[in-house]
Amino acid sequence: MEYHAAVSGLPTNAYTELKAGEKYVPIIPSEQKTVELSVRSIFFGILMAVLFSGAAAFLGLKIAQVFEAAIPIAILAVGIGSIFRRKSTILENVIIQSVGAASGLVVAGAIFTLPALFILGLDHLTNLFQLFMVATLGGVIGVFFLVPLRRYFVSDQHGKLPFPEATATTEVLVAGAKGGSQAKVLAVAALVGGVYDFLSIAMRAWTEEFTTAMVSSLSFLTDKAKMVFSINTGAAVMGLGYIVGIRYATIIACGSFLSWFVLIPLFNHIGVALTPDVAGLVPPVLPPAEIPITAMSAEQIFKNYVRYIGIGGIFAAGIIGIIKSSPIIIQAFTKGFKEIFASRKAHEGEKTVERTQRDIPMPIIIIGMLLLVVATWFFFRYSVVAGQENPFVLSAIALAVAFIISFLFTTVSARAIAIVGINPVSGMTLMTLIISSFILIAAGLKGEHGMVAALLIGGVVCTALAMAGGLITDLKIGYWIGSTPSRQQWCKILGTVFSAGTVALVIMLLNKVYGFAPTPEHPNPLPAPQANAMAAVIKGVMAAKGAPWMLYAIGAIIAVVVNMMGIAPLAFALGMYIPLSLNTPILVGAIVAKLVELSARGDSALANKRRERGTLIASGFIAGGALMGVIGAVIKYIESETGRTILHDFANDGAAGNWLSIAMLMVICIYVFADAVRAKKDSI
Repeated sequence: MEYHAAVSGLPTNAYTELKAGEKYVPIIPSEQKTVELSVRSIFFGILMAVLFSGAAAFLGLKIAQVFEAAIPIAILAVGIGSIFRRKSTILENVIIQSVGAASGLVVAGAIFTLPALFILGLDHLTNLFQLFMVATLGGVIGVFFLVPLRRYFVSDQHGKLPFPEATATTEVLVAGAKGGSQAKVLAVAALVGGVYDFLSIAMRAWTEEFTTAMVSSLSFLTDKAKMVFSINTGAAVMGLGYIVGIRYATIIACGSFLSWFVLIPLFNHIGVALTPDVAGLVPPVLPPAEIPITAMSAEQIFKNYVRYIGIGGIFAAGIIGIIKSSPIIIQAFTKGFKEIFASRKAHEGEKTVERTQRDIPMPIIIIGMLLLVVATWFFFRYSVVAGQENPFVLSAIALAVAFIISFLFTTVSARAIAIVGINPVSGMTLMTLIISSFILIAAGLKGEHGMVAALLIGGVVCTALAMAGGLITDLKIGYWIGSTPSRQQWCKILGTVFSAGTVALVIMLLNKVYGFAPTPEHPNPLPAPQANAMAAVIKGVMAAKGAPWMLYAIGAIIAVVVNMMGIAPLAFALGMYIPLSLNTPILVGAIVAKLVELSARGDSALANKRRERGTLIASGFIAGGALMGVIGAVIKYIESETGRTILHDFANDGAAGNWLSIAMLMVICIYVFADAVRAKKDSI
C-alpha cells in the first residue's frame, strides 16, 4: 500500500476523445494500491459535510446567497492533508471531497422546497423527522439511480462532454498533489479571479453584469421591443465557458438568443396587440401572469412566460435522453438481475473488474432500490398522509411520482452538469410540484394536507436530482484521478445522511429564530427566494388556477425539432431556461479557448500545451470565485447581524459601473489568452 504515490499530472488524453484502440489510464492506475479510504478521509469528509451543509443552508436562507461547496472542500482537503506527518494521498483527498460535497447537493434540494412548508403556514403539519427523511431518501435515490449510468457518462463519453466543474475540481486536487509550476499557475489564477469577482460582487466596484437596459441610446429596444442583451462579467463564469468549449457554448447561446431576442419580443408584441385602443380600459392579463404584458420588463416576461417554455424543453429533452440511453439502462439492470439469480459457478470464468471500474454491484443496487421503495412508501403512508382517506392509495401515488420523475430526470441532471456545470433542479422541481399536485387533487387530497404531501414529494425529487448531478461530477473526478467508484458512491450516501440531519436542524432553527413568513413575531422574515416561488406555484395549483401546459408543450415541441436537426436538445433547452446573462459569458469563455487553440497555427502539440495551461487558468478562476463566494457570504452575514461595515461599498451600480464591467471582462479575457499562449511545447 502506497502512502506517497507520485503524481505527474493528468494524462494528455484526459480531456480529448479517444482514438480507436486508445485507452485512458488515470493518474493512479487500477493496479496501483494507494491509500484511499482511511479514518482521516472519512472523518474530515463528514466534518466538511456537516460544516458546509450548515453554512450553505444558513447563508442561502439568511442572505439568499448559495455557494458551491465542492471546490472549497477540495482546496481545504489539499491544505489539511499537507499538515500531517504523512501527507494525504490524492485518493484520500478525493474521498474527503466526495463525502463533503454532499452538503451542497442536499442543501440545494432542501432549501428550494422545504421552507415553503413554513411560508404557507403548514409547519404544524410537519416536523424534524419529515425534513430529515425527505433529504435522506432523495439523496440515496439520486445515488442509486445514477450508478447504472456511471460508465456511460464517465467513460463511454470520454472527451465528448466537458464536465467544467469536475475539471476545475480535478485540477485543484492534481495541482495540490503535484505542486510545482502547475500549482503556481492555478494559485495565481485563483488569486486573480477571486479578487476580481470579490471586487465586483462583494464590493460593487463595477456591476456584476453588463446590460443594454442601462444604455440610454438603446432605450427604444428596451422599452418598445423588450429586447435586452446582458452578460455576467464574472471571471468564474467566463472560466466555466472556457472549459465548456465552443460547441456546447454555441448551442446554449442559441437557445438563450431564441428566448430573449425572439420569444420575449413576441410576447411583448402579443401584449401590445391585446391592449385596448379605448383610453381608460385596463389591458387584459394573459395567464399565468398576474399583470398585463405591457406593464412587464423583459425579465418579467421571461419569468412569467418564456421560462416555462424552457422547462417544457428540458422535460422533453429528458425524455429524449431516456430513450437514447435506454439500451444502457436495460443492459445494466438485466445484468444485475442475472447476477442476483446466477450461481457462483456461472461467474467463475468472468474476468475481474478493474478497481477503477468497480461500481456498487448491481444486485445490491436492485435490492437497495426495492428497500428504498418500501421505506419511501412507509414514510408517506405513516408520516405524511396518515389520518387521510385512502392513505394506501395516496402513499402509493406519492411513491410513484417521486420515483418516476426522479428516474426520468436523473439523466437530465447528469447531462446538464456534464455539459455546462449548471443543474436546472428548480425547473424540474417546479414541474414535479405541479404534476404531483394535480394527481393528489384528482385522488382527493386537497388543501393543507395536499400541499404538504406535494412539497415533500418535490423535496425528495429535488434532492435526488441535485445528488445525481453532483455524484456524476464526483465520479468523473475519480475517473480522471483513479479512484474506486463504489467507494465514492458509498461515501456519497454517508455524506447525505450527515448533511440531511444538519440541514433539517438548520431549517427548523431558522424558522424559530427568524421565520420564513411575515408574522408579528418575525416582521422581517428570511428571503428564501426559491422556496417562496415554489410556495406561490403550489398555492396557485391547489387553488385551481391551473398550470401553463401550452407553454410547456411549446418548449417540448422546440426540443423535439432541435433534436431532429441533430442539435443537442438539452443544451439548447438549458439555454432557453437559464437567464441570458449567465449564458453569454459561457460563449465568451469558449471563444477565448478557441482563440488560444488557433494561436498555435496548426501545431497540435503546442495547441495541446496551451489548452492545458488555459484550462488550469480557467479552473483557477472557478476555484477563486467559489472560495471568495464563501468568504463574501460570511462577511455579508456578519455585516447584516452587527450593522457594521466591514467592506467598503463602491456602489458603482450606475451607467459608469455598467460600462466598466464590460471593460473589466475584456481585460480578464485578454489576461487568460495572454497567459495561456505563454505555454511552450516543453512546458505546461
